[in-house]
Amino acid sequence: MTVYDKTIDNHHGYEIVNLSKNYGKFRALDDVTFSLPQGRIIGLLGKNGAGKSTLMRCMLGLLRHRGSVILDGMQLKHRDHRVFEQVAFISDASGLDDRLTVKQSIDYVRNIHPKFDESRCQKLLLLSNLPANKKVGKLSKGMKTKLNLILTLSLDVRYLILDEPTLGLDISFRKEFLSTILGEYFDEERTIFISTHQVEEIEDILHEIIFLDQGKIVINETVDSLKSKYHVVRIPSDQEDLLKNHNPKILNRSLGLVYAVLPSDINIDGANYSRASLSDIFMEVVGGYNETV
Repeated sequence: MTVYDKTIDNHHGYEIVNLSKNYGKFRALDDVTFSLPQGRIIGLLGKNGAGKSTLMRCMLGLLRHRGSVILDGMQLKHRDHRVFEQVAFISDASGLDDRLTVKQSIDYVRNIHPKFDESRCQKLLLLSNLPANKKVGKLSKGMKTKLNLILTLSLDVRYLILDEPTLGLDISFRKEFLSTILGEYFDEERTIFISTHQVEEIEDILHEIIFLDQGKIVINETVDSLKSKYHVVRIPSDQEDLLKNHNPKILNRSLGLVYAVLPSDINIDGANYSRASLSDIFMEVVGGYNETV
């Protein structure tokens, strides 16, 4: 088991050490250890029920757990208010009050959060075209998400945790959402930790990726390193056994071809090769939904 001495940790960053969480007899997280250094965008990928949301809520101090969550050298406790001095969180459920107007929602956050950045808020508000006097309950899902993003990015914090933030939004809203985060928030001193099922839309901006499966981390490395270890191999369907000999978890068929993700050191004569995406690699490492216990 990893031993972590918080007294000798002087660097900035999130450290998750031997984190476990049970719901009754069900083990949602099992001895999870990783770090989120500053100035990086880290993706979290896992099937439904893999433990992603539980992990993020433990990192925010919202759930009791075993193990340690250490933020900039501080070991956080359950419901530790210090976490929100440097961390902002967006999930698919905004938590906005439908009874308030857009302006009242902004006024509320301005009055309660010491890290509220007025100039950034006004800049984002001008770009958003949100109706200041319209009640939140009358806004579309996309507009609610936009308001929630403005409120969050108006906080001058170093860590942004995103749990399926664009779930249910159309592609134009998703692209605008990510563009706003990259343009108005991220820099070399800030860190973004994002969980999403639309990994193909964000993999080009990720520095690192974590695969979580049944509460355990199975992959934790830089995207470039991981992609260098695999490639997609395509061969004619009548040569399918050449792929099966390498025991891929997933075989795909299309237009007379069969293809699979294999380690990059495996070569088959006459095959066609292409770069594997993160979702390709995830399916090969973790397997399909039919393999979920």
